[in-house]
Amino acid sequence: MKKHKILMVCLGNICRSPLAEGILKSKVDSSKVYVDSAGTGHWHVGDEPDKRSIAVGKKYNIDITQQRGRQFSTSDFENFDEIYVMDNSNKENVLALAENDSHKEKVKLILDEIFPNENVDVPDPYFGGDAGFENVYKMLDEACEQIAQRF
Repeated sequence: MKKHKILMVCLGNICRSPLAEGILKSKVDSSKVYVDSAGTGHWHVGDEPDKRSIAVGKKYNIDITQQRGRQFSTSDFENFDEIYVMDNSNKENVLALAENDSHKEKVKLILDEIFPNENVDVPDPYFGGDAGFENVYKMLDEACEQIAQRF
């Protein structure tokens, strides 16, 4: 049986998408679902997640310390079945790289899972305090629960 492959995408791949990756991995059977994350920008390629993302994940028994930032690539359209973006800006950036309608159909806002067709962004907590990371965790946890229920 072929694994279903899901990619989480944010701007730098150090705050939101690593958390989304870790949360979804904790909710699905890894023999059935493969989860990864990437950023639309190149600034944090090879870096570990933000220490605040690591801390909030750890609070909920999710270890994301082994993840390393990578940049989204056009090959991700072929390698993944679903591509969840954290906000509308990420969505625009990813769709700009799509080569066909099949690629475009894979790209979804992650919060559409809990707020269908409302185009709600996961706020970028990078320049905020620790409370922002907690808030992002809760949003992503709820959205990932919806995704995981399909598997």
